[in-house]
Amino acid sequence: MKPNVATWESSLPATPPRARQMTGLYALKPWLTRRLTPIVNAAVARRVSPDVFTAAGVVAAGAAAVAIALGCWPLAALFLVLRLAGANLDGAVARAAGVSRPWGFVVNEIGDRSSDLLAFAGLAVFAARQSGPGMHWLSWPVIQVLLAALAATLPTFASLAAAAAGAPRRNGGPLGKTERCLFMVLGTAFPVILPVILGQLVNGSLLTTALRLRAARRELVAKRQDARQHVDDVVELAAVRQPLTGVAA
Repeated sequence: MKPNVATWESSLPATPPRARQMTGLYALKPWLTRRLTPIVNAAVARRVSPDVFTAAGVVAAGAAAVAIALGCWPLAALFLVLRLAGANLDGAVARAAGVSRPWGFVVNEIGDRSSDLLAFAGLAVFAARQSGPGMHWLSWPVIQVLLAALAATLPTFASLAAAAAGAPRRNGGPLGKTERCLFMVLGTAFPVILPVILGQLVNGSLLTTALRLRAARRELVAKRQDARQHVDDVVELAAVRQPLTGVAA
C-alpha cells in the first residue's frame, strides 16, 4: 500500500517557535516545498532514496560552477535553483517516506558544504579572468572570493556547534545559502559590481554568524533554566510527599 504523502507536511514534528523563525530568502522555503510536492510524492511512491537528491544538488552545483566560471549567468541561475531544490528535496522526501535518520543529516550537511565550495570555485575562476587576458590567480578579486568562501562557512559552523550543544539547528539569513546563490548570479551577470558583491558576502556572513550565535545562546540559557526549574519542582514534590508518607505509616 502506497503511503499517503499528500499531507506529509502537517505530520512533521512540532518545532519550537524560535526555531521556526525564518529570515531572508529562507522564508520562501515553505513556498518552494509546496511547489516540489509532486516530486516528493513521486519519489516516495517509487522509493527513491533521499540521498539521490543530495547527490543531484551537488551535481547541479558543479554545473553552476562551470557556468559561473564561463560567465554564463542564465545557466548559473538555473543550476543554482536546481541545487537549492535538491537541498530541499532530500529532507522533504526523507520525512515524507518516514526514513529520516541521523546519518542523513550528515550526508545533507556534506552535500551543502560541497555545493558551496564548488560554486565558489567557479566564482574564483570567473574572478581570475576579470583582470585581462589569462588567469590572474593572485588578483584582488580572487582573494576576495577566497575570503567570501571562508566567511560563508562561519554561519554553518555556528549553527552546527549550537545544535551539538542542544539548540535548534538554525538556517536562513540575513545571508544564508539562498542569498549566496543570488549574489553569485548577480556577480556573474554584472562583473563591475563583483567587488561589492564579495564584500557584502563577507559582511553578511559575519552578521548571520553573530545573529545565530546570539539566538543559540539565548535558547541554551532558557533551556538550562527550564531544566533547573524542573529539578527544583521534583525536589519540592519529594519534600512534600515525604511527610505525607510518614503520617500514613
